[in-house]
Amino acid sequence: MAEVQSVRQLPAEFIEALGKTYADELTKTVGGLKEIDVSKLYGPQFVAGPGALTTQAESLAGGLGSYAPYLQAAEAATGPTAYQAYMSPYQQDVIQSTLQEYDIQAQKGLKGIAQQALEAGAFGGGREGVQRAEYQSASDRNRAALQAQLLQQGFGQAQQLAAQQYQQQIGLAQQAPAAVGTQIAGLTALGSQQQARQQAELEAQRQLAYQQAYQPLQATQTLGSGVMGLISGYPQTTKEMITPSPSPLSTALGTASTLAGIYNLIGKPKLF
Repeated sequence: MAEVQSVRQLPAEFIEALGKTYADELTKTVGGLKEIDVSKLYGPQFVAGPGALTTQAESLAGGLGSYAPYLQAAEAATGPTAYQAYMSPYQQDVIQSTLQEYDIQAQKGLKGIAQQALEAGAFGGGREGVQRAEYQSASDRNRAALQAQLLQQGFGQAQQLAAQQYQQQIGLAQQAPAAVGTQIAGLTALGSQQQARQQAELEAQRQLAYQQAYQPLQATQTLGSGVMGLISGYPQTTKEMITPSPSPLSTALGTASTLAGIYNLIGKPKLF
């Protein structure tokens, strides 16, 4: 029988050796990828949490309600009886002393009327009585006006103090949370910067871990790119292969060998 002839286009021997090396490395590398623990490349450990400054800012949030006691104090300084808390404790003593002095001076005036009546020879007469009555009436009116003036003065001062207290408390109610808010805003801004730096560090660590895990694959891929470039850019060689046709004897021997193998696989029958 005729011999079979075939033609193969082969790369250079050194390129073929490189290709085999690449195939072995690729098989080894892909097998190693199965052992990579992706939880070490991704996960919450690479997410930066709030820092100390952010935590401090959050702890100050309760201070935003610090206006409440000032509003309560301001409310106490309003109303029709609010002035009473600001009346001077010495006001009544001052009024009493002033009126006592007034009464003393008023009595001196009555003595003057009596002296004038005595000198005029009308002491104890009706004219003296009219003068004393008119004087006493005028004196009483003046005394009442003086007392009202003193009371009005104390009331006005108390009202003014209550109004001042109200304005002060309202101002504090606005300033207290504003001051806390400013502090919180500053700490939050600094905390955001701190967290951003930490996140950048964690991302760098994650990228490093990723590169370390996949570096063998990347190196193997680089080798493969080089080998493929050599294969496409280097002239190939032609190799003819001649395979002789099997003779009838070799065919028979091959068939017998195959049957013998099957027989051995099946096994010999047992003898009883």
